[in-house]
Amino acid sequence: MEKNSITRLPIYQKAGLKRPASPAQARQIYIETYGCQMNVSDSELMAGILTQNGHQMVSHLDDADVVLLNTCAIRENAETKVLNRLKQLNHRKRREPELIIGVCGCMAQHLRNQLVEAAPYVDLVMGPDAYRNLPMALNAVTNRDAFLGVRLDKNEDYADIAPIRKEGIRAWLTIQRGCDKMCTFCIVPFVRGRERSLPLKLLVEDVEKLVDQGFKEVVLLGQTVNSYHDDDYDFGELLYAVSDVNGLERVRFTSPHPADATDSMIDAMANSPNVCNHLHLPLQSGSTSVLERMRRTYTAEAYRSLVAKLRERIPELVLTTDIIVGFCGETEAEFMQTYEMMAEIRYDSAFMFKYSEREGTLAHKAFPDDVPEPEKGRRLTEIIALQERISAEINTTTVGQTFTVLVEGESRRDANRYHGKTDGFKTTVFPKADSTVGDMVDVCIASATAHTLIGQIVS
Repeated sequence: MEKNSITRLPIYQKAGLKRPASPAQARQIYIETYGCQMNVSDSELMAGILTQNGHQMVSHLDDADVVLLNTCAIRENAETKVLNRLKQLNHRKRREPELIIGVCGCMAQHLRNQLVEAAPYVDLVMGPDAYRNLPMALNAVTNRDAFLGVRLDKNEDYADIAPIRKEGIRAWLTIQRGCDKMCTFCIVPFVRGRERSLPLKLLVEDVEKLVDQGFKEVVLLGQTVNSYHDDDYDFGELLYAVSDVNGLERVRFTSPHPADATDSMIDAMANSPNVCNHLHLPLQSGSTSVLERMRRTYTAEAYRSLVAKLRERIPELVLTTDIIVGFCGETEAEFMQTYEMMAEIRYDSAFMFKYSEREGTLAHKAFPDDVPEPEKGRRLTEIIALQERISAEINTTTVGQTFTVLVEGESRRDANRYHGKTDGFKTTVFPKADSTVGDMVDVCIASATAHTLIGQIVS
């Protein structure tokens, strides 16, 4: 692991910008985040860039003179939600014309032209590779045209930037940006660019700093996180290196691609005590013919074999997944293959969706979105009911067992209880007793629902 470390230049030097804004130019900035953990991580990155350039982050919208929406483009309803939010913000902008409104992230990259037409009052439109230019963009805002920053940069990895993270016990760490998989249903490669990984040595240094800041758990992030590579180092070697950081309690990662679930990754999960035994392994469909139309690069049988290998090597594995129903051309027989595979594998939980056509994807260009909406709804309802039943049955088997739980915070429903996650990422609720946030406590499970374990701390 004797690799050259990256020299972290001040942002204004790296980006070729002027020195940080003077106090008279400093702005109060509020960032609102939509979408996945990668967007959460990007919001922290944006906060780091803006803070180092003299601006101040605020936690309440009413205190801001700049509002940045960090957006998602995976599904149409996510974009609709952002457009509705922009309309709300425009009511304030009419009262306060100096308010700057910006749209950042995947939706900004995907719908840059439509966005300017639909919301002409937006001042900034910045894609995922343009965050370095946020300070410059704020200074360049005029009353006439939106500042556009939507050029994809295959060399941009933000490796030299320190994010501003919220306090807590879990930290998100982006190890890879972009995606090379080109699944036909997915817009991500078109809005986040080609895949590039950060240096292993730098990532280990980042984890050491996170531990020094008090974080107990680190989640490694990437669009296909387990395709990570840094010269001769692969994802399994990164897991080993990170898990060896002194003081780190847990390592998680999301989301892996089944085709890149190598023996190296499985070995690290099986042999590193700090690497959690939870794996979110997207299936998308249990039909090989649908997987081929999706260009998922694995068959249903290969996925079954992988799950069998994982469960053999990691007996306590908690397995979760993503499922899409109603993809282009999906027949009832193909849907039933998904249903039967879910019943066979018995996931602990799943994120389940109806297919949502995205303009610009390969599927949009090549296949008709021909499954009727009511049929998509019926299929989704059926797999949700199946998964709810399986989740409840699996969680019921935990009653009487004891799990180590990382205390995350106060229960929303009961101020006398804490909530936290098991190693397998199951939400657990229990009386506070003498524990505090950040503690690792043993909890004996007394009851369970499909989504939550309820128990008591044991000595």
